[in-house]
Amino acid sequence: MASAATAPPSPGHLKRIVAASLIGTTIEWYDFFLYGSAAALVFNKLFFPDSDPLVGTLLSFLTYAVGFAARPLGALVFGHYGDRLGRKKLLVISLLMMGGATFAIGLLPTHATVGTAAPVLLTVLRLVQGFALGGEWGGAVLLVSEHGDARRRGFWASWPQTGAPAGQLLATGVLSALTALISDAAFTSWGWRIPFLLSGVLVMVGLWIRLSVDESPVFKQALARAEERKATEHDAVEKMPLVSVLRHHWRDVLIAIGARMAENISYYVITAFVLVYATLDAGVSKQTALNAVLIASAVHFAVIPLWGALSDRVGRRPVYLFGAAGVGLWIFPFFALIDAGGFGRLLVAVTVGLVLHGAMYAPQAAFFSEMFATRMRYSGASIGAQFASVAAGAPAPLIATALLSEYGDATMICLYVIAAAVLTLVAVAVAQETRHRDLADIGPGEKPAGAPAGRPADVHKV
Repeated sequence: MASAATAPPSPGHLKRIVAASLIGTTIEWYDFFLYGSAAALVFNKLFFPDSDPLVGTLLSFLTYAVGFAARPLGALVFGHYGDRLGRKKLLVISLLMMGGATFAIGLLPTHATVGTAAPVLLTVLRLVQGFALGGEWGGAVLLVSEHGDARRRGFWASWPQTGAPAGQLLATGVLSALTALISDAAFTSWGWRIPFLLSGVLVMVGLWIRLSVDESPVFKQALARAEERKATEHDAVEKMPLVSVLRHHWRDVLIAIGARMAENISYYVITAFVLVYATLDAGVSKQTALNAVLIASAVHFAVIPLWGALSDRVGRRPVYLFGAAGVGLWIFPFFALIDAGGFGRLLVAVTVGLVLHGAMYAPQAAFFSEMFATRMRYSGASIGAQFASVAAGAPAPLIATALLSEYGDATMICLYVIAAAVLTLVAVAVAQETRHRDLADIGPGEKPAGAPAGRPADVHKV
């Protein structure tokens, strides 16, 4: 039974916690997705003008992928200090770093002004974005998971996950409005800078809200226990969270990495690569493609809490498995609908894809949080999630663009997504169900509450 220190907070307090995580996460995903959309639409012309359109797009997506390479490092650093100092402090730092890098991108000179220095500067700022985002996700979902009512943890923890479609919605909406209001020439010349500069205003709003919330009570309780052990046990030496994660939770880290493969790859194919495929191969206008992603992202936002609530009723694994199987089965119809032409078919393709993606993404926050002990939870959840991003989300648009260039159609891209879906199905199938675990009730040598009898304890002291 959870202690009084970890009793469910009042509804009003919990909503403030959710709002702080959601708004900050929305802003950071806005920054991240804005770059992805700009990479597909204008960066090939502004920073790689000497290349043909498809090669320029490949180079543009390569700088996009570089940001993912920094995410594991961000996960390690933010996870380490988040497990030692607390979730809130590190979330404030990640927000400032992400917003500052995005604002600076809006001020960058292009290749026409400074030559090869332009893509170099772009890459450096992209690395800062990736580093910050590597620490954002774990802290945001843990802040809610460790505050929330255990019976509805899947629902409440899914709200920070809606920051991804909300950020996509915001980024795509701003880009769509600009492309509708100004000419293509004006957008390419100066209009693309406006969404990046807007990030400065958004960060100030997010910072004000994030500073107003309390630290996780589960973390404060675990920190107090650790201090007691250090005072009473002569040989008690606190290990680095990373070392403890790899010692006690290596299996869970591998499961998290596998679980993210289909979720991550399908998402970037559906939302980022689709802008390339629809405009270059299917002959859809830039505005039409952006509008389809915009509407589908709104639906995605709405269904994520519903999938999260369902995971509280039937478990994290069944919902996750349904989503992985769904995207694997949908990917051929997805491209067939786009090839058939028309806004309606494009909209159905993207919307159904994102609804199925939501079945993986919604329970992921609670699922990953429940795998790890408190004093290594930030590290464990972040490492599992962000290391997967290097192999999954980072190269997904790049691989999809290269496969399209090599084979001329989407067949190999479909097989690529299906392979990822199979890997995720295997990873989640071998995982243990976690929805009954008490995040505060993990002690020395104990199994988490709700773990199957007979399973060796794979947790460390909180």
